[in-house]
Amino acid sequence: MSEKTGAISDCGAAPFLSLVIPSYNEAKNLPQTLQSAWTYLSSQDYSYQLLVVDDGSEDATAEVARDFAARHEHVCVLSIPHGGKAAALRTGMSAAGGEIIAFSDADLATPLEYLSGFIEATETGCDVVIGSREGVGARRIGEPKYRHIMGRGFNLLVRALVLPGIQDSQCGFKLFKRQAAVEILRRSRLYRDTDRTIQGARVTAFDVELLVIARRLGYRVCQFSVIWTYGKGSKVNPVRDTWANLVDVLTVKVNDVRRLYR
Repeated sequence: MSEKTGAISDCGAAPFLSLVIPSYNEAKNLPQTLQSAWTYLSSQDYSYQLLVVDDGSEDATAEVARDFAARHEHVCVLSIPHGGKAAALRTGMSAAGGEIIAFSDADLATPLEYLSGFIEATETGCDVVIGSREGVGARRIGEPKYRHIMGRGFNLLVRALVLPGIQDSQCGFKLFKRQAAVEILRRSRLYRDTDRTIQGARVTAFDVELLVIARRLGYRVCQFSVIWTYGKGSKVNPVRDTWANLVDVLTVKVNDVRRLYR
């Protein structure tokens, strides 16, 4: 159990699995989320590490996470200035010590029980495993129709420009072999600068860049159909975030054409 503030650093002993949960203004929901995650992980037959990254929250997110970490083993809290979800994920993944590194949205919209299938996929040749809300067996529960239409339109653009064959790049449930995570993050370029003033949750297309880099490095990316529940407290701003995501995808396309990921 430990807390790190500001800097990227090791977070305890090296376990088999590190689960990163980026959190921004999640004080109300975090107790249930962390209890569910810890209960699931502690019931598994592998060693684990639960990393909560407080993304400069304006509420008591950091305090709630620290209190939980003080009472539970294998839980680490990292605090950074508010930089958005991409900055939080980069911090958590960089600090993770696991052979396998996974991340999940703070609302656990995708059940953690899928981790077992994702891990099995790495044992059969997958280097990166991503949750997909499309495909056989996938379901979206409670998602507003306009959000679904916007999401599919965005995915069409992503597939056309940089990720052919990837049906859902934005599901916030992904898993990486350690070597893949290290090499991919080393080459990623989006949202490295966290010194700029950030407003709101700042949902981005950081995931798109990770997957593009994975493919350029020759890592095998596998899609895994999941059941996903829409969170009523979603922080996505349809107009602002759609524009930001579009800019991100175009930036990734330019970087890829310039061979900056290879």
